[in-house]
Amino acid sequence: MRVLGIETSCDETGVALYDSDRGLLAHALHSQVDLHAEYGGVVPEIASRDHVRKLLPLASHCLAQAGLQRSDIDGVAYTAGPGLIGALLVGASAGRALAVALDKPAIAVHHMEGHLLAPMLEPEPPAFPFVALLVSGGHSMLVEVKGIGRYRLLGETLDDAAGEAFDKTAKLLNLGYPGGPALARLAEKGDPNRFSFPRPMTDRPGLDFSFSGLKTHTRNLVLAEDDDPATQADIAAGFQRAVVDTMAIKCRRAMVATRARQLVIAGGVGANLELRATLKREGEKHGWAVSYPRLAFCTDNGAMIAFAGCQRLLAGEHTGPVIEARARWPLEQLDAPGEAA
Repeated sequence: MRVLGIETSCDETGVALYDSDRGLLAHALHSQVDLHAEYGGVVPEIASRDHVRKLLPLASHCLAQAGLQRSDIDGVAYTAGPGLIGALLVGASAGRALAVALDKPAIAVHHMEGHLLAPMLEPEPPAFPFVALLVSGGHSMLVEVKGIGRYRLLGETLDDAAGEAFDKTAKLLNLGYPGGPALARLAEKGDPNRFSFPRPMTDRPGLDFSFSGLKTHTRNLVLAEDDDPATQADIAAGFQRAVVDTMAIKCRRAMVATRARQLVIAGGVGANLELRATLKREGEKHGWAVSYPRLAFCTDNGAMIAFAGCQRLLAGEHTGPVIEARARWPLEQLDAPGEAA
């Protein structure tokens, strides 16, 4: 089955073609970073309008890259939530319209399920069951993944997500937008041990996260210290180390609690090199396998949506003619493929 995947949940337009027999055939991604940079964050209306402009040209590009025609598509998968409602509606409307025009089934895909399954696109995918650390600008959660659609939420953030904390801290340091990658680059030049940072919620049991207090601690430090380049680099390095250590501690607890032997890192923050290195060391120390999607598939992309949608279409699922998008959509509401009521 050949599935066209569409991702428009936020500020990146992603399109891909996935074949259940041959794997990923083509994928393309358009980032809106330059459009939103002057505002210091994502402007939903601008995001939606740019998705309208870019989506169909990207789809045509993917088809040409794969050497296929629209008639060769067997199904369409699109992100239906969670995300920015206007942006989601662009992809959902285009996906539904294309499916109707081609007389092919369509499937609404959960954005987080796409991220959880992105590592399955790799040549050596992780085996079920595994624990997934899903960290992005809007989400930080630990999930036990027993199979496609079989998810158990172990812990999540009680306030800011890790990516959000990175972006807000980068703004405190005047690093511009997008802040997370800029802070990570600055941290490479700093001493993470110069200043003391808390590891939030690691002094008590549980798998939930909280990063708002760490952000406040960093703000107070920025106000109290000189703003010379070396000090800023040291603050960035200390902040990043605190976030990474916190996630590593929570991952270790989750692996013990579930007795899993495979840890998967997904989501945009999964591209952070210090996080990857730290969890790799944890895996080697404790005997877990640790895997990630390639860097291109950590951020939002159409390939993960095409793959997730393909699994559900193969199980006989499809979405009805009503165009739906959900700004909020709890992951626990998903069923395993073929088990939907």
